[in-house]
Amino acid sequence: MDLSALGFPGALPDWSNLNVLHRNTLPARAHFYSYPDQESAISFNREQSYFHSLNGTWKFHYDISPLDAPIWDSANTSSWDDIEVPGMWQLQGYGNPHYTNIDYPFSVTPPNVSYVNPTGSYWRQFEVPEQWDGDQIRLRFEGVDSALHVWVNGEQVGYSQGSRNPSEFDITDYLTPGQANDLAVRVYQWSDGSYIEDQDQWWLSGIFRDVYLIPFSESSIIDFKVDSELGDSFDEGSFKVNVTIQGKEGDLAISLLSPNGSAIDEWKGSSSDVYEKKLSGDDFHIWSAETPNLYTLLITFNGRTISQKVGLRRVEIKGSNFYVNGKPIIIYGVNRHEHHHLTGRTISYENMRKDLLLMKRSNINAIRTAHQPPHPDFFDVADELGFYVIAESDLECHGFGSIEETEEEAAEWLSNNPDWEEAYVDRARQLVERFKNHASVIIWSLGNECFYGRNHAAMSNWIKERDPSRIIHYEQDRNATSTDMYSQMYSTPDDVREFIKTHTDKPILLCEYAHAMGNGPGGLVEYIDLFRTEQLSQGGLVWEWSNHGLLKKEANVTYYAYGGDFGDEPNDGDFIMDGLVLSDHSPMPSLKEYAKVIQPVSVKLAKNGSAMTVVNHYDFSDLSHLEVSWHVVADGLKTDAHALDLPRIPAGANRTVALPSGLNITQNEAWITIEFRLKEATVWAPKGHVIAWDQLHIQHPSLNTRDLWLVRRQDSGEFQKNGTKILYKSGDSSFGFDLLQGNVTWNINGVDIFQRGPELSFYRTLTQNDAASSGDGPVWDQEKIPMIYPQVRDVTWRVDNDGAIVHYKVWVGVKTRAWGVEADMIYRIPTSGPQLQLEARGEFIGKNESHVIPRIGLMAVLPESFDDVSWFGRGPGENYKDSKQGSRIGQYSSTVPDLFTYYDYPQENGNREDLRWLKIGNKDVTLAARRTKDEPFGFTARRYMPFDLDDAQHPHDLKPLNMTVLHLDYDNNGLGSATVRVRPFEKYRCYTKPFNFTFDFNIV
Repeated sequence: MDLSALGFPGALPDWSNLNVLHRNTLPARAHFYSYPDQESAISFNREQSYFHSLNGTWKFHYDISPLDAPIWDSANTSSWDDIEVPGMWQLQGYGNPHYTNIDYPFSVTPPNVSYVNPTGSYWRQFEVPEQWDGDQIRLRFEGVDSALHVWVNGEQVGYSQGSRNPSEFDITDYLTPGQANDLAVRVYQWSDGSYIEDQDQWWLSGIFRDVYLIPFSESSIIDFKVDSELGDSFDEGSFKVNVTIQGKEGDLAISLLSPNGSAIDEWKGSSSDVYEKKLSGDDFHIWSAETPNLYTLLITFNGRTISQKVGLRRVEIKGSNFYVNGKPIIIYGVNRHEHHHLTGRTISYENMRKDLLLMKRSNINAIRTAHQPPHPDFFDVADELGFYVIAESDLECHGFGSIEETEEEAAEWLSNNPDWEEAYVDRARQLVERFKNHASVIIWSLGNECFYGRNHAAMSNWIKERDPSRIIHYEQDRNATSTDMYSQMYSTPDDVREFIKTHTDKPILLCEYAHAMGNGPGGLVEYIDLFRTEQLSQGGLVWEWSNHGLLKKEANVTYYAYGGDFGDEPNDGDFIMDGLVLSDHSPMPSLKEYAKVIQPVSVKLAKNGSAMTVVNHYDFSDLSHLEVSWHVVADGLKTDAHALDLPRIPAGANRTVALPSGLNITQNEAWITIEFRLKEATVWAPKGHVIAWDQLHIQHPSLNTRDLWLVRRQDSGEFQKNGTKILYKSGDSSFGFDLLQGNVTWNINGVDIFQRGPELSFYRTLTQNDAASSGDGPVWDQEKIPMIYPQVRDVTWRVDNDGAIVHYKVWVGVKTRAWGVEADMIYRIPTSGPQLQLEARGEFIGKNESHVIPRIGLMAVLPESFDDVSWFGRGPGENYKDSKQGSRIGQYSSTVPDLFTYYDYPQENGNREDLRWLKIGNKDVTLAARRTKDEPFGFTARRYMPFDLDDAQHPHDLKPLNMTVLHLDYDNNGLGSATVRVRPFEKYRCYTKPFNFTFDFNIV
C-alpha cells in the first residue's frame, strides 16, 4: 500500500481540489448512539452502546509534505513515534502552533495549496467486536484538522475535509473478519478547506476529536428528526418524530418519558409513519434557558434503541422581534471557542462541562459556538443546563479583507464565487443535520467574517427548507437579506440606538461586543441598559469566553504563550488573550462584573429613599425559586442577615416595597445589601448560590470617619535648611522636603513612611485596551505622557500655632512638548500629629491633543515591609470606574502581593474604587489615608513601577522591587474595550480638567 501515490505534479490532489469535498463519506446525520435495550439507552452512557473507541496511542510519522510521507507497503511502523489521539500534533512535539487573527499564514491562491504541506501519517490496528458480525461497520471521526485520507487493510476508503465537522465512512467491505485490521490515516495541515477556516485562533492540526466504530444492522435507523410545536396559548404542545431507515421498513416503537422519568407514551407503528404526541396538563413542561425541562425520547427499531433528550419550545420571528415561547427574550451571552491550554482544541467532557457550569453560575444564558461547531457533547450539556445556543458553521475567510479594500471586493474571492457554493452549503448541511434535535439550538449562524455573497444566500435557503423551526443569523449580511435579524460587532450603545431608528423591520443582535481583552471590558452596564430599554435590541454576546494561551515551558520558566512565542510569523501577538477567563479557565474580574450587570433581579431606591423597587428581569420565571435577605454595611459595621418577604413578582415586572424595618442605621455612611439566593440546589449550583445582589446607599457621609484619626497634640517644630533640602521635626516625626526635585520623606521613630512622595501622578500602566491602535495609549505616547515629570518652580515654608506648611509651585511637563500641569502642592503638618495633609490643585496648560490622561492622583514609595492593607470601599477584587458593579462596598484586608491581578499578559491591574479610607503598614506602624470630607478615591499598591508592567511581555518578566508603590487616585481613566474600537465612554474618561483634592495621612 502506498500512502503517497499522488504523483508530482500528476493529478490534482484531493486536498487542493475544490471539486472534492468528500470522497466515499456517508451523508450528514444527527449525532446519536444505538443501545441494545431501553434500560441502557436511558443511561446515555455511550460505553453501554454499540460503540468501540479508537482513541488512545497511535503510531505517527510527521513530514513537511504529503510527497515525503512514507510508502506504506515498505513502512516499518514499529519505528514510528507514538502519538495520542485525540490530540493536536503541534502540542505533541511536531511543528509549531501558529496564531493569526485575520491573515492567512500561507500564500493566498485559492483553492490551491502548496505541496509544502505538513502531513501526519497515523496508524493503528483494531478488531471489530464479534457481536457486530453481519452489521454495517462505520468509522467515524468527530474532528480532523484540516483534511484526511483513510485506508483500511491497504485499501483507500475515502477522503474528507471540514475540520470541525465529522467524517463517517462505511468500512464493512474493507474488513478482514476475525483478525486485526490495519487503519491508516493521513492528515494534511492545509487543504482548500483552510481558505474557509480562517478563524481567530491557533492553527493546529491532527485527529483532535474522538475516533470510533459503530455498527448499523442491515435494516436500521440511520437518521431521525424531532420537531416540537407549541400552541399559541403555550399551555400545550407536541413532538413529531420522523425516522430515516436503511434497508427494509419494519416495526417501530417509540417511548416518551417526562422530565421526571415517568412514562408518558408508548407507541408502536411502522418505520414509515410519523410519530406525533400531543402534551398538555401535568405532562406539559416547556423548555427554556430558565427552565430546561427535557423529555427522554426512546426510538426502538430492529432490536436497537436510540435515546435523545428533547425539549418543547418554539422559536419564531413576530413583528420586529425574535421570540422564544411567546416572549421576546434578551440574549446575555458569550462567544466560546473550544480551547485548552495544554491540548488546544482537544477538549475533555469534564473541562467543557466545568466551563458551562461556570457560565451558568455567572448568569450567562446564551452561547455562540464561535466560530465552528464544538464537540457534540457540548449540545447535550447546553440542553441540560439551559443555554440558548447560536450554532455556527465552520466558515470564515476573513483574510481576504486584508487583500481587498472593500467587503464587496473581498466577497468576490469565495463568498460570491459560484465555484465555492457547494463548499459553503456543505458547512451548513453538516451543522444542521448533526445538531437538529437539540432544544438549546435556537439560531443557526452561517459563519463569521466571510463578507456576504450568493453562497450565503444558498446556505440560508438550504437551512430554511430543511429546518424552518429556527432563525438564521449572519453578521456580515449587513442588510439582513438572507437572515432573520440584523447583527453587529463592537457597536456602542449609541450606535445601536441610531441604527434602530432607521431599521425597524427586524431585531438586532450584537453577536460580538465588549471585547474582553485583559483588564476589561469597561462599560458593560451601558450595554445591558440598552438591551433592557430598546425593544429591537435583543442582547449580545461578549467576545469572548476564554484566553487562548498555550502552556509553554522554556528553560526554568513556564508561561502561557501567544502569537510569536513559537516563532510563528506572521502573527497577531497577544490578541488571542481576550477572554473572561484566563488560559487555565480560572475566572478574571471581568466575569464577576459581567455576572453582576446581567443578573436577573435588580433593586433600586424609590420614594425618596423610603422604599425600594425590585425588578424581575427573567423572561419566564417569577422569583419564587429564590430566597431574599438583607443586611446593613457601614464603616465598622456589618449586621446579621435577615429574611425579606416579597410579593410575587412575575417575569418582566417590578414591585415597590418599603425598606425593611429595624435598619438601626448609625451616624456613619451605610448601605443595605439585598441578596437573592437559590432556595434549592440545581444541577448547576448548590442551595444558597447567590443569583443577584444590590447595595442601596441609604445613609450618606456624616463627615466624621469613626476613629481612624488618632489626635495627639504635639508642639510645633522648626525648619532647618540643608543645601537644597529643608528638614522639619515635629514630635516623633521627621520630614524632608527636596527643594530641587520636590521629593518628600517622612520618618517616625526611625521608621521610614514615605521614601519618596507623595507627588503628583498622571500616568498608569497601559491595559491591552489602552495599548491597542484604537485605544488611548498611542495618543498618550504621541503626547509623551509616559515621560511626564515635575519641575519645582517655587517653594515657601512657614510655621504657625497650627503646625507647619510647605507650599510647592510646580510645573509637571513632558519632554519635547509645550504642555503640562501648573500645580500647587501644599503640605501641612498639624500639631495634632503624627499627621500630614496634602492639598493638590492644578490645571492643564498648553496644547495636549488627547484631552484625556491616564490618571490624576498621587504616587508615593513606601517601605517593602508595608505589606498589610485594609480599606473600606469596593472589593475584595480589583475594580475600575467603568467596571465596578460587581464589587461590593465593604471593609476588606489583604496583602500587597495579593492585591495584584496576574493577567496572562502583564498590564495595569489591582485598582480598588470608592474608598473612604485606606490603611497600609507592617506590624510596627500603619499609615492611614483618606480624602477630606470622606470623598471617595481609588488606590493601587504593588511591588512594581508602571513602566515595569509596560515593559513585561509575560508574567515571568516581572521582577518585584524592594519597595511598595502606592497610588492614590482622584481620577482614573476607565477601561473600555478599545482593542476593538470602543474606548471608555465619555463619563468614564479622565479629562485634562482643573483639579483640587486633599488627602490626609496619619499614623494609627
